[in-house]
Amino acid sequence: MTHRASQNNETTRRPNREEETSCDVSTVTLLTVLSHPDPRRIGERAGLVELDQGRGAVELGRHSPRFSPLGTPWNDRPLDDSYLSRKPWHLFPGEQGLQLRRSESPTELRLDGAIVDETAVVSEESLELGVTLELSGRVALLLHRVPTTLFQAAEARRPDGEMIGASAGLMRARNAIYRVTDLKVPVLIRGESGTGKELVARAVHRQSRRASAPFVAVDMGVLSPSLAAAELFGHVKGAFTGASTAREGFFRAANGGTLFLDEVGEATAEVQAMLLRVLEARQVVPVGCHQPISVDVRLIAATDSNLEARVRRGDFKEPLLHRLAAYVIELPPLRERREDFGRSFVHLARPVLRELGEEERLDHPADGAPWLPAELIAGMARETWTGNVRQMANVVRQLVIDSRDEGRLRAQSQLWARLDSDPSGSPESTVAPAPELCDEEEPQESSGLPVCHRRPSELDDEEIEEAMVACGFEPAAAARHLGIRRPSLYKLVRRHPTLRFASDIPPEELATVLEEVGGEVADAAQVLTVSKRALHRRLTQLGLKGEHEP
Repeated sequence: MTHRASQNNETTRRPNREEETSCDVSTVTLLTVLSHPDPRRIGERAGLVELDQGRGAVELGRHSPRFSPLGTPWNDRPLDDSYLSRKPWHLFPGEQGLQLRRSESPTELRLDGAIVDETAVVSEESLELGVTLELSGRVALLLHRVPTTLFQAAEARRPDGEMIGASAGLMRARNAIYRVTDLKVPVLIRGESGTGKELVARAVHRQSRRASAPFVAVDMGVLSPSLAAAELFGHVKGAFTGASTAREGFFRAANGGTLFLDEVGEATAEVQAMLLRVLEARQVVPVGCHQPISVDVRLIAATDSNLEARVRRGDFKEPLLHRLAAYVIELPPLRERREDFGRSFVHLARPVLRELGEEERLDHPADGAPWLPAELIAGMARETWTGNVRQMANVVRQLVIDSRDEGRLRAQSQLWARLDSDPSGSPESTVAPAPELCDEEEPQESSGLPVCHRRPSELDDEEIEEAMVACGFEPAAAARHLGIRRPSLYKLVRRHPTLRFASDIPPEELATVLEEVGGEVADAAQVLTVSKRALHRRLTQLGLKGEHEP
């Protein structure tokens, strides 16, 4: 049985922020808004205290739970979208994780892209990364857990500068910056390509006592051994052929400030030796000069290489690694920061929209369908993003420009294809359906998941469409027909140039078609080429009554 919490009852006292955060728990379960018809609400969070304290179930719908931005009063306002039903779904603890149950709610809910018919289970392991929830195709949420200490730090320290987000990994990096900025020790920033290592280096400099002094960035990968000494340490006039004027070099240019050595793992053996000498002596000797010059430089290095492995292979000098890594800041890959996708998307889209003269889209609620569709941002949050934030910035720019002058963002199938780094094109879903969700005729493995014998990447658009038509546009049946999992089919359909789900159809189009067919749901489903059952749920959700409903 599920416990029904009081719904939007102003006479029921809600715990205040001190009461809610004083519970002795190591993690906090959160819902973070990834998309909403009002883009200003993206990034708001709701703490599911009832679950963490074992006090019962949480309602998920139009009026509950209540969300708030970072740094504002706790649980301030509900989702409050009129397209969401007043009858909520229920979320409660179970033996294998958190369970979602429909109860009487007509609101369509997708869990990591898959429609939940009545109930589903989210494993404890999945909550660490986070799972996406889409409500009626209008609101996207991330259900996840974070350490209590990092959650409290996120409340105390609001995001700054270009470091957008409040995920656990980013909060660790932000806290590390706060700890080391006022010190003189060298810093090594580690993370995959595109995670924003230079942004972190600039944040360390900006918040240090050296903020008013120069910040000089050097790409070590492009320094050739023959010119490295002159580039780093400078040279006197006439030191070598072509040296028509003297040059101070990067170290002296950064004197009193910060020198950022990007991609330090790409430095050649000769350059490594030069760096080690100057770090030990804190002096540079310009090329063509015999007098050492003292320098006062805060050194920050960055790499996406496994320097320890390179040391073992003899490719990197171990003493230099120890010198550089006096303090290490680890940056998480984008795929581990799912809760940051909504705010990051808005941050990256704003300058592009400003250039197009459409920035107001981010500052006002949508009149109809949301400009940032729930399925789009939820799908992006589930991608692997091998190029991290740099790759996301390119994708956001492409999306915004491709959807210029349109009412909502639309992703071309080619764009999704470029995002797929998994050869199968179908990352495993992090959500396990409850046993009663599986179709009886669907063959099962011992794990309880459907038997699959094909890769989604083997299927072309024509075969997918033929399967959907043959199976009456029912995803479960079409997935069995094609030999793939249902989450994979949902992903393929959303990328198909013509196929769509009932939840994707605007209410105005639904009402028009329903009137044209005399209210017959089956006929409307045939015209719209969608599932009869899904169309019935969609009509019920919107309050559009059809005849002879399934």
